[in-house]
Amino acid sequence: MAEAENNVAETINGDCHDFKSLLSSSDRDFLVRNNGDQVKIDSLKGKKLGLYFSASWCGPCRRFTPKLVEVYSELSPKGDFEIIFISGDEDEESFDGYFSKMPWLAIPFSDSETREGLDKLFKVMGIPHLVLLDENGKVSTDDGVGIIREYGEEGYPFTPEKIQELKDLEEKARTEQSIKTILVSRSRDFVVTSDGNKVPVSELEGKTVGLYFAVSTFKPSADFTAKLAEVYKKLKEKGENFEIVVISLDDEEESFKESFVAPWLAVPFKDKSCEKLTRYFELSTLPTIVIIGPDGKTLHSNVAEAIEEHGIQAYPFTPEKFAELAEIEKAREAAQTLESVLISGDLDFVIGKDGAKVQVTDLVGRTVLLYFSAHWCPPCRAFTPKLVEAYNKIKAKDEAFEVVFISSDKDQASFEEYYSEMPWLALPFGDARKPLLSRKFKVQGIPMLITIGPTGKAVTNETRNLIMDHGADAYPFTEERLKEIEAKYEETAKEMAKEWPEKLKHELHEEHELVLTRRRSYYCDKCNERGQIWSFYCEECDFDLHPKCALEKDKETKADEKEEESPKEGWVCDGEVCKRA
Repeated sequence: MAEAENNVAETINGDCHDFKSLLSSSDRDFLVRNNGDQVKIDSLKGKKLGLYFSASWCGPCRRFTPKLVEVYSELSPKGDFEIIFISGDEDEESFDGYFSKMPWLAIPFSDSETREGLDKLFKVMGIPHLVLLDENGKVSTDDGVGIIREYGEEGYPFTPEKIQELKDLEEKARTEQSIKTILVSRSRDFVVTSDGNKVPVSELEGKTVGLYFAVSTFKPSADFTAKLAEVYKKLKEKGENFEIVVISLDDEEESFKESFVAPWLAVPFKDKSCEKLTRYFELSTLPTIVIIGPDGKTLHSNVAEAIEEHGIQAYPFTPEKFAELAEIEKAREAAQTLESVLISGDLDFVIGKDGAKVQVTDLVGRTVLLYFSAHWCPPCRAFTPKLVEAYNKIKAKDEAFEVVFISSDKDQASFEEYYSEMPWLALPFGDARKPLLSRKFKVQGIPMLITIGPTGKAVTNETRNLIMDHGADAYPFTEERLKEIEAKYEETAKEMAKEWPEKLKHELHEEHELVLTRRRSYYCDKCNERGQIWSFYCEECDFDLHPKCALEKDKETKADEKEEESPKEGWVCDGEVCKRA
């Protein structure tokens, strides 16, 4: 093993070119394929190698391996590239099952000494991990996973010079962007219609083009597609020089075909440029529609929300148009009433506990909270009892107060079960106003609680946090009330802290001293309960302790921890990589 360590150390320093010393053992001079065939290590001479540290129990590894298989399949015909699987599995059955999906070579599972030695010598702290070696055995990079994810086979031969060349090309493409640099690839200069006909990208020059990133099986995308098709049809009828090109991220061709709900264009199914375009435009959410102006430059990074809210009025998606829409929205908010918020066509009512209709006009002049929630949402179910408590206290003092439940439940039964726990009003299940209200108040997650004041104007979208922090005392949730609470808490805080130390050490956080700090709101790292006003806090580690938890010397100090699924003892997975704990 000492000899192997020296060999790897020399390889990393660029002084050793001996794959045999690196990959063999005293009783083995071969690697294996998943069908059991043995391949002599000597046959790797002159090839570039990828050392792939991975394991079947690692979710990020299982997601990355198919991408690596795709790249390997493209490069293997060259005959000068090979990958060696170095397994982190603990039993041979898991190794065999995982290795069966790999077309490359592996260190035999039985040779745990070599596998562990390579793991240690290349300082593998997380998996998937891919070390790329050139034909002389010199390490080109130990960030092979990142390079494969970003560049795929285009990164070959994976040298720093090649990666820099690709980065320079990307930068040049940005500065000299045109519809051709965006949509034309080495193998394709066209986009396609729904029936497979090819349309040259050159025909899009001089047009305003929407690049529509979508997944047909993702409901928000499917819902938006219908809205976008409506806008597209109207713009075409008006003779506008506008086109849409779908960048489908669907896995199934049938789903890809379903994206053609209008006679627009698309990048071909599973085209490699689709993934490249998601990186280029830094795709972070779906649906996204990037607008490319007639000059080929990016006009807007995502107009999906503007199309949802304004429809055809958002065209041509220029900064001037968005400034105009902002003024319209500002005027609309100034004129907002409860009726304009909750009435849509014939839908001019909400329902009570007995199902009876309550006219929206009967609520005018009250403070009304719009409660976006759902039974299937654990944070919603945790918050609802707190809201019920606050509601009952506020209602006892002021009848001019109401809550309207706006459900995201999946069926009538779930809605009714959840609503039975609530003492307030609601929109009927499946009411057409729900998506309109979600868009209007930009509801990205639930639970969310919007306060509408007696004049019909929105007061705050932070109502949930205010109730969590102050309960019924935060009513009516106005800026003036918050200032009153702040003044009251300032006095309380001074009184509370008189007998407490300014700093302390605690066995739950031995790395640094904890400092007595004013904190608006936090969760205690010992008891997991919400805290406010004062915390014994470590800013560097973002670690909080309630004063009572920090000062209780005689009680057990080990924090209650939520049991988390661990893929393997000593490792932690965060979705992208599994790291040593």
